[in-house]
Amino acid sequence: MQLIEATAKHIPVIQSIADVAWPHTFRELLSPEQIKYMMDMMYSTDALCEQINRLNHNYLIVEDDGKHIAYTAYEIGYDNQPQTKIHKIYILPTAQKKGIGKLLIEAVAEKAKKVGQDRVLLNVNKHNANAISFYQHVGFEIIRSEENEIGDGYIMDDYVLSLPIR
Repeated sequence: MQLIEATAKHIPVIQSIADVAWPHTFRELLSPEQIKYMMDMMYSTDALCEQINRLNHNYLIVEDDGKHIAYTAYEIGYDNQPQTKIHKIYILPTAQKKGIGKLLIEAVAEKAKKVGQDRVLLNVNKHNANAISFYQHVGFEIIRSEENEIGDGYIMDDYVLSLPIR
């Protein structure tokens, strides 16, 4: 298993993982219409180019036996603070429960630590009990809840979680 630092040339890889992982993750939490809207909003080629080239999102892709099976997107110095934000972390359903999520979180935390960050943040849907349980298991704590309007009448109803970097 190896981690690949993604660039804009990896956009099709990110999209191919998202096309499977995203609908699977949210099939019981969001309507098909909201899933489609959010996929278009976050995973179009233009949106991913903007994230990588303008918004300083860094992507790591997990490759195992020549197959791309997971990715994370993170931002060092989020909100001009000594904190790193994981914007996305998704794993193909067939590759889940194999330590890949923990591997990605540890990789991001290590990168953040090297540049003096003191915590890793992420948002998680309030109704995604499996994800919340996993994040708490690896050391994240819920620090607040927030609702973010994302357009077209949709709202992201999330918890914000924090992991101190030691």
